Amino acid sequence: MSFEPLKGVRILDLTSVVVGPVCTWRLGQYGAEIIKLESPEGDLMRGLGGLSPSGQHSGTYLHFNRGKRNICMDLKRPRAKALIDKLVASADVIVANMRPRALARLGLDAATIRAKHPDKIYCLITGFGTDGPYAGDPTYDSVVQGATGMAGLTLARDGVPTYVPMLICDHVVGEIAAGAIMAAIIQARASGAGCSIEVPMFETMAAFVLQEHLAQQSFDPPVGLHGDQRLLSPHNRPVRTADGWMSFTINTDGQVRAFLKATGRHDLLDDPRFATVASRARHVAEWFEVRGAPLTGKSTKEWLDILREADIAAKPCHTLESLQRDPHLQAVDLVRFEEHPTEGKTAAIRSTIRFDDNYPPLRSPSQPKGWETREVLDDLGCSAAEIEELLADGAAQQATAPRGGG
Repeated sequence: MSFEPLKGVRILDLTSVVVGPVCTWRLGQYGAEIIKLESPEGDLMRGLGGLSPSGQHSGTYLHFNRGKRNICMDLKRPRAKALIDKLVASADVIVANMRPRALARLGLDAATIRAKHPDKIYCLITGFGTDGPYAGDPTYDSVVQGATGMAGLTLARDGVPTYVPMLICDHVVGEIAAGAIMAAIIQARASGAGCSIEVPMFETMAAFVLQEHLAQQSFDPPVGLHGDQRLLSPHNRPVRTADGWMSFTINTDGQVRAFLKATGRHDLLDDPRFATVASRARHVAEWFEVRGAPLTGKSTKEWLDILREADIAAKPCHTLESLQRDPHLQAVDLVRFEEHPTEGKTAAIRSTIRFDDNYPPLRSPSQPKGWETREVLDDLGCSAAEIEELLADGAAQQATAPRGGG
């Protein structure tokens, strides 16, 4: 039996790029109907993240927008106003990640919508909280990585700040927003009351950094340096082997002794600096130098066999190319290929979460801009003549790509 707890919930998706689409994609995974409203200019992500055969979908756009019905409207045209009002009225949840001032100009801000529809759940995913001095400032993932001190973690470790080379803030905040919306849906089902939700990227990711790296500064007065010194060690990185790299972690006293034996460091077995969790914390720099030393005497596979025998958590440090060939990911069929309506054969990444031993069904592929404009307008009660007038006026636009590929 399919696990679709949000079946029957309609989400009006006013988001673009990554953080908002990740949020609504997750809600779609749980059965919600997602109607993605796109402007004639299109979601910026269609052109970012790599090229596609048709030029309509980047690879990144494909994965963040599957399972969504796409309607294209020009909100600057007067006739679009009645349409957006119908869409809002038909939705249970509205999700937006435009800047608050732009939403207010369009009458799509939480205050305006919930004044008319107090039962609606409205979620604004914003760069900075609207109650602070950065409110309304533009931002992207890399700006948040810098502003929250994430990039500064490598400055503390290596002397140079660096970005995590993926849109990690967008992913994390998008997933958190989806969780907040599901909590609001539970409340609405119990009480009938709607809710206004605000999820700011900056504060959310700053909290993530501080939860780990306030560390010894969490006390008044502080009892040590800023930051978790284990994580900030320059030796806290994948270890080189004879033919590549591997990653492992050892935390307990038993794991440490097993690691020292497995790697031939018997001379350190009785070293008091490394005997207990507390002593290793006091000598964290020396300990991480030991555990981060190259292991070039054997291949990655040989070391993984040795560490597995010692019950130590260890796996190869994959490249982007080798990750796709990982035997576990291949065995669980994480990535498969399907026919896309305009892009030919494309990769589809299934849900990673199982419910009662079943994965949620793979949702429909991402759609070209305006792919279901006619169908959605029909669902809203527009007559065939009205739909043709709206399309002729430009207030609504239908996809020009032929249904059948190409």
